[in-house]
Amino acid sequence: MSIDKIIFAFAGIVILGSLVLSQMHSVNWLWVSAFVGANLLQAAFTGFCPLAMVLKKAGAKPGQAFS
Repeated sequence: MSIDKIIFAFAGIVILGSLVLSQMHSVNWLWVSAFVGANLLQAAFTGFCPLAMVLKKAGAKPGQAFS
């Protein structure tokens, strides 16, 4: 699995988890979704993604977006 696919899967899991927690506990959990969305947006323009850096150091194979 490439870094790109891992990042997309991780972002999806965090967003869906945040949405579930916002319905079960507090609406403030939606801030997590907002943070993930903002990070994905800035990564699209700058190419900087902290999770991609961690995965690259861990030895995951690079994809097209974060090479």
